[in-house]
Amino acid sequence: MTIATTDNSTAAAASVDVPSDQPQPERTEVDRGVAQIKAEYQIQRHAEPTPRTEPASDSTEAPTPGEATAEPAAQGSAKRTGGQHQNRRQKNKNKAARAEQGIRLCGKTASGETCTLGDKCTYSHDVEGYLAEKEADIGPSCVNIDVYGQCRYGLRCRFAGAHAVVDEKKAESVSQFYAHNEVSKDAQIRMRKKQIKFARTEEFEAIWEREVKEGVSDTVKGFGDVDGDEAREKRQRTRRGQIDYRGKTYLAPLTTVGNLPFRRICKGYGVDITCSEMALAGNLLQGHQSEWALVKRHKSEDIFGVQLAGNNASVLGKAAEFISSECEVDFIDLNMGCPIDMVANNGGGSALLSQPKKIGRMVRTMHHVTDCDITVKIRTGVLKNENLAHKLIPQFEEWGASLITLHGRSRQQRYTKLANWGYIGECKQVASRVPLFGGGDVMSWEEYWDHMETEKQCDGIMIGRGALVKPWVFKEIEERRVWDISATERLDMMKEFARFGLEHWGTDSQGVSNTRRFLLEWQSFLHRYIPAGIMKVLPQRMNDRPPAFVGRNDLETLMASDKARDWIKLSEMILGPTPDDFTFVPKHKSNSYEN
Repeated sequence: MTIATTDNSTAAAASVDVPSDQPQPERTEVDRGVAQIKAEYQIQRHAEPTPRTEPASDSTEAPTPGEATAEPAAQGSAKRTGGQHQNRRQKNKNKAARAEQGIRLCGKTASGETCTLGDKCTYSHDVEGYLAEKEADIGPSCVNIDVYGQCRYGLRCRFAGAHAVVDEKKAESVSQFYAHNEVSKDAQIRMRKKQIKFARTEEFEAIWEREVKEGVSDTVKGFGDVDGDEAREKRQRTRRGQIDYRGKTYLAPLTTVGNLPFRRICKGYGVDITCSEMALAGNLLQGHQSEWALVKRHKSEDIFGVQLAGNNASVLGKAAEFISSECEVDFIDLNMGCPIDMVANNGGGSALLSQPKKIGRMVRTMHHVTDCDITVKIRTGVLKNENLAHKLIPQFEEWGASLITLHGRSRQQRYTKLANWGYIGECKQVASRVPLFGGGDVMSWEEYWDHMETEKQCDGIMIGRGALVKPWVFKEIEERRVWDISATERLDMMKEFARFGLEHWGTDSQGVSNTRRFLLEWQSFLHRYIPAGIMKVLPQRMNDRPPAFVGRNDLETLMASDKARDWIKLSEMILGPTPDDFTFVPKHKSNSYEN
């Protein structure tokens, strides 16, 4: 598939390797917190007022990296009743209203079939009217035709001009689904109506109630004492315990930006372990289609897990039991590290860390009802000066966890302050049997191998925001080199993401819109990358704020802009023009500079 692009006469030079043994200037106390850029690329920062919204029509201005982001959060209010998120919701409502005003063509009609619903169909069957209103095609090649030999979107596809040639042999030979873990609508409806039985969860709840009566449930108790020889032998024949996690790279589960197309990008750069975005166990059991979409797995993800969040052992157990029995997963991860209020204020995520009895019941339940590994992700504690992880780690081993991942910050610290790798190293000493992965601030091969080999602080490292800023970090880690990737190569990477996105979210107008939105969400992190060739001191560190700079060509400068309108311009180079009133407000912000 060829995605529409604009000709860039100032293409970047080919990427080059930066020698790993190249002497680097020492960082001084004054330099800390500021990325060191060669003088010839620095520019004077000019302050200017920034409007609350920035339509795409303003994107003709030359980018000026270093200016404030297009959509600052509301200031001066302790309670967030306004700001970027309220603005975002209103914009989504406006977009939905605009979509309702246009002609919504029936899917059957779009595919050249006869709609069996007749007058009861809520969609239009006016093909001529739809085509008169339809936006222009984006490119001459449809990803669905390329991959499957046919396109289910028919006339609604934004690449419909490529449908003249259909590869019938490919359409017959290629599986209908390119991704695994497609939970049927019927199953979701049955779940919503509470028509699905969770026998193993009910079994463990009976065990737990018996232990409570006997007064032993509060003790640290291994599962070998509960399950019996027959159950242990059965699990030895299943997926549990088949993965050696030590020494593998792990892409962190990332809400919104850790979607399936992004994980495919990271797999292309060599990451070993991938995990779904955080899924709320309660929403899964209520049959929310959007929540079940999060558990999909691409065939390239050879070690893949699903992360669950919740505050109730029974709910987590039922969700884990269904996923283990009906989906293709290698592990299920229990989230006890999420610091956001929506999760923590409801008793989930990092709020669980101060409730070891509750955690024990959750982990033991999930271990009992599944045949795959159960892993846990935690933080150092709830408060910044009260570390709890070292007390919990030995208990996780007894409760049945196969892997523990420790983020080196407390819930109170969120993503500010430097990760406490010294404490992660101390926790490694109390993890006697189960692998301990560390996480926090790693975005270079030097930092990775320093923690793994020099300091020996962990058995592996989970990388999150570092991979969002530079997903090729996994290739750098494997090859132990700095990759001075060119702007053209980075644009090609974004084009590949768009291709994966259209394959995943669809090639109709809604699919293109979703692909663009998630590309822009990712760009809110990507723009923070500082090209290695213009840095005076390597490596770039997560908490180093870059001064205003220009790139080695126009495209590299554009990619460094922190203005939403310039991110939109990049998306237009890949996915075609946006509507005149299009705006973008990032859901997440990469605000880890504070020290």
